[in-house]
Amino acid sequence: METNQLHRGRLIDHLQLVVSDLKASQDFYTAVLSVLEIPVVGTSDGYFWADELVVSSAESPAALGALTGRHHVAFQAKDRATVDAFYSVALAHGGRDNGAPGERAYHPGYYAAFVLDPDGNNIEAVYHGEARRSATSVVIDF
Repeated sequence: METNQLHRGRLIDHLQLVVSDLKASQDFYTAVLSVLEIPVVGTSDGYFWADELVVSSAESPAALGALTGRHHVAFQAKDRATVDAFYSVALAHGGRDNGAPGERAYHPGYYAAFVLDPDGNNIEAVYHGEARRSATSVVIDF
């Protein structure tokens, strides 16, 4: 990976999903993440990545030859319309419904949608309501 700068969130450094069909997953995540304005910024033999998310095939050296199984990943959305768009795009690109867009009881204003990706991972887009970020990301230069 040729880069001299990384942008990282404040809680998760990275998350890797090992998938059975890398092409199907790349098509799915490229479409879904574009709605959330998160670009897929890199691809390599056996994997691709977007911010803290790395998705690899079972044959990738980083995967250790095993599928990860079902996981839950939640992406932040900038508003309710983005949650709705995430859900629609996910279903149109191989995702399966796991909870249509709507308010959840987790806390007031928690608006989310859930889909299962092509490998059955539970993928969520969530809008927590009006908020102001102190920074867009942590920038790491090297």
